[in-house]
Amino acid sequence: MAASRSATTYYVRTDGGDARQCTGRADASYPGSGDARDCAWASPMIALPASGAARMSGGDILSIAPGSYAIDQAMQPVPSGPSATSPTRIVGKPGVRLIGINGVHDVLSLDGSSNVEVGNLEITDRSDCVYKHSNPSAACTDAMAWAQVGVYARRSRNVWLHDLDIHGMAALGLNAGGLTDWTLERIKLNRNGRAGWDGNVGTGGSNAGRIIIRGLEVGWNGCGERVATGEPWACWAQKTGGYGDGVGTTDTGGKWLIEDAFIHHNTSDGLDLRYMDGADTSSVTLRRIEAVANAGNQVKVKGNVLIEDSVLVGYCSFFRDRFFMTDQDLCRADGSTLQLVFTGNDIATVRRNTIAGEGAVQIGHSEGDASDSIVMRDNVVVGFPYFRDPASPSAFNGGKSPAARTYVDNIGWNVRKCPADTDCRTNPKLGNMTLAAFDARPSRGSAVVDKAGAAPCSVGRAAQPRVP
Repeated sequence: MAASRSATTYYVRTDGGDARQCTGRADASYPGSGDARDCAWASPMIALPASGAARMSGGDILSIAPGSYAIDQAMQPVPSGPSATSPTRIVGKPGVRLIGINGVHDVLSLDGSSNVEVGNLEITDRSDCVYKHSNPSAACTDAMAWAQVGVYARRSRNVWLHDLDIHGMAALGLNAGGLTDWTLERIKLNRNGRAGWDGNVGTGGSNAGRIIIRGLEVGWNGCGERVATGEPWACWAQKTGGYGDGVGTTDTGGKWLIEDAFIHHNTSDGLDLRYMDGADTSSVTLRRIEAVANAGNQVKVKGNVLIEDSVLVGYCSFFRDRFFMTDQDLCRADGSTLQLVFTGNDIATVRRNTIAGEGAVQIGHSEGDASDSIVMRDNVVVGFPYFRDPASPSAFNGGKSPAARTYVDNIGWNVRKCPADTDCRTNPKLGNMTLAAFDARPSRGSAVVDKAGAAPCSVGRAAQPRVP
């Protein structure tokens, strides 16, 4: 049996040379003269040119030094590594920025790429514009330095994305579907013009295996980004031709685990897993999620699901009179803070969460049959006047699913129709119980100490942009 090829490390530096001048095999600047020198390349596009053969092979490492690199042509997909334990690695050092320009479709492609690690990169473009925006003042033109997608992936297996800050793309931060056994850690998808993560890649977009996501921030998607200030602008949604989900898939399977996520201020649903296939082998586990001020449902899930230790705040009217949003875009699907969708033989467990909002109901349920079940235990549910009918308070839960419902030791406050085994007389005394500044941390003397989710994580909360 032939011995496996050793991985080669290639280097990219802003003071490197082109493919003729440098071999790419040394972390050194181009000396200024000569060919085939032991020095770094000047751009990742040299390793993965738009046409012709790649200059790195599967299992190699591309190490990118600090600095800004313009990506003016879509690079070819990252070559697959030989195995999950010998991945191809595209890794940056602190301070690397890949900047898409010239309207390129994607800054980095994992189309057909498996056994890959991508980490420590900032990915953005140089324009305020939003792809195909219905308002000409916000739409991209050929004269602008924009790019559609941060990372594109399809038919991809055994991938680890980590420490990525993808923001300000004209369309999508991440356009990825047809994934198997992906892990994403410490990922930011903010202020991308149509959506944060769109799983629609055409046919073959269903995912499988384990999809593990930890340390995620997804915010202000469906909005453009001002390059000079980082502020969101030009926010739009479906009624004016946009989209706006923070995370949304097409039909999908897989076992999804999402932990420590901050999902906020997206112009449609925050986390939309409504198209899970509902198979007995598929499931979603959400743990320590903070979802707030998304214009649709904060969280929407189909099939088997466990949601625990999370804070969901349905301030779905946040975008009222802001930018290009319409009232018809606000509180879509009745604005239910949490929406559960069933398929038959599903179990939804909702425990130790704080759930509040101005939708028709806080926990909505639909579809399925009598073989489905919902267990709601140790939750604090706070209602506000229904956005579309302020005279009517929000209900604790409601919907048309025939699923069996079990309530254990919940607290409801200002909700319509107090369910059985629910205390609707005790003020939970949370830190702030106004919708615009909701703080789920219990105040001194609160009955909910050690009971429900309370500000479960702080992913991305420290540096929110100013909103005009």
